[in-house]
Amino acid sequence: MIRRTALLIAVLLTMKGFAQRPAVDKTALVYVDKTGVLRYTKDQQEAVFFGVNYTAPFAYGYRSHKALGADLKKAIDDDVYHLARLGIDAFRVHVWDTEITDAQGNLLTNGHLDLFDYLISKLKERKIKILLTPIAFWGNGYPEKDENTGSFSYIYGKEKALVNDTAIRAQENYVKQFFVHVNPYTGMTYKNDPDIIATEINNEPHHSGPQEGATNYVNRLAAAIRSTGWKKPVFYNISESPYYAAAVAKADIDGVSFQWYPTGLVANRTLQGNLLPNVDHYRIPFDTIPAFHNKARMVYEFDAGDVLQPVMYPAMARSFRTAGFQWATQFAYDPMATAYANTEYQTHYLNMIYTPEKAISLLIAGKVFHQLPRNKSYGSYPADTLSVIPD
Repeated sequence: MIRRTALLIAVLLTMKGFAQRPAVDKTALVYVDKTGVLRYTKDQQEAVFFGVNYTAPFAYGYRSHKALGADLKKAIDDDVYHLARLGIDAFRVHVWDTEITDAQGNLLTNGHLDLFDYLISKLKERKIKILLTPIAFWGNGYPEKDENTGSFSYIYGKEKALVNDTAIRAQENYVKQFFVHVNPYTGMTYKNDPDIIATEINNEPHHSGPQEGATNYVNRLAAAIRSTGWKKPVFYNISESPYYAAAVAKADIDGVSFQWYPTGLVANRTLQGNLLPNVDHYRIPFDTIPAFHNKARMVYEFDAGDVLQPVMYPAMARSFRTAGFQWATQFAYDPMATAYANTEYQTHYLNMIYTPEKAISLLIAGKVFHQLPRNKSYGSYPADTLSVIPD
């Protein structure tokens, strides 16, 4: 009877097209244990990564370099060198799928993909680990007008892409091609590259409709990714559609992703005053969801928007560790070729040459994030300003 029940469960899973989480891949750098802790496969020690987002291969970053007549590969060389000097060991960006796919989700080999491959190769040279977010849903225009790329994201947009079956099938097709794409600069597929250590399925999904529909969507995309032979951690955003947090938590994923913009965004002015109380605590409203507790936690984007003070990043890093995060990537590092004007994302401004104090604070924040223990509390401002990093 027990064997029949097990067989029936296996058949039902196959019929639904959902893939069970694979066993730990002993060749992968990291894995998520049964309690939701990201660990190194080699010695089971806790794994911690801190870094930035960086967007030069896509959208406005790409166009602005072209407008200036800048050599994009040389620009990437320069920026990755600066990132290495700042001590980061983590890179994440939401790939502008709208620039590298068509309506059916076929992967397009073009200049954007070539530059992304080149960027990955340069990050690897500096031992910076990579988390891939293959779907952004965004148009490619901001701060200009979107181009009609003819991609599934352009046709369906962020909301419809999560519920329209034709759009979901295009996304499944896309990720199946994306993860087996061979990077010509490394000679490896994304799924086999040891420095690509995890994936976040998409960027800031805006779910609608029934809860089970959201779970079904997440499971379909996770299964499509794993069907390529991907055995590394799979993350999904839990903070952008909070009503669907339980639906996401019960899906077949290894971790959940969050963001933090504690001073808001796009103030159109530089914020003044003591803003440290804004970053005392990172509050997670999902602790009552049982399925949440066995998921690893990452911060895909964070920044103290519109703040030039160099005190915010270390304090944010400490709050992240108190909340149990093991990956955090600031959004977004300004390419040096355009950082003098801060035209890409005006509310964010970080570059080693043009905002040196903030850059050094990011370096310090990386030390904080790596050295402070996970889940330890440091109180509230001003008491928490007296805490020190252990020797």
